[in-house]
Amino acid sequence: MSQPSVLFVCLGNICRSPLAEAALRARAVEAGVAITIDSAGTGDWHVGHAPDPRAVELARKYGLDISGYRARQVRDEDFHKFGHIFALDPQNLKDLRRIEPSRHIAEVRLLMDLVPGRKGTAVIDPYYGDEQDFEQAWADVCAAADALVKRYSG
Repeated sequence: MSQPSVLFVCLGNICRSPLAEAALRARAVEAGVAITIDSAGTGDWHVGHAPDPRAVELARKYGLDISGYRARQVRDEDFHKFGHIFALDPQNLKDLRRIEPSRHIAEVRLLMDLVPGRKGTAVIDPYYGDEQDFEQAWADVCAAADALVKRYSG
């Protein structure tokens, strides 16, 4: 069986998807599960930029360094490279469906569908919010990371 591969997608790739990437990387290492992990955005406003400083600080609070991450936009080849592409909210899922190639290998779905009781819901977008919104986004992506590690380790 080939190694699982996951791409997390939000709008700008500076808050939620880098946090999801960091959460899954940390959980996978703890569990000893090999997963290829990346993140991207549907928009191009922040391409090449580091994550939002509030996301960097939050990750640091939990012992993770995401300061070296750089935002990028989803590309056609992502649909062929990754087995799973997870949108962090329903609008980004719609945007992914709109741009996905007619033939690809990726299973494209909503991230929170993996978490019991959260089907159809979004990871809160903390960009215009406060510290509590970032904490909620972190809790959401950690719950999804735990579900993914369980899925890939079984």
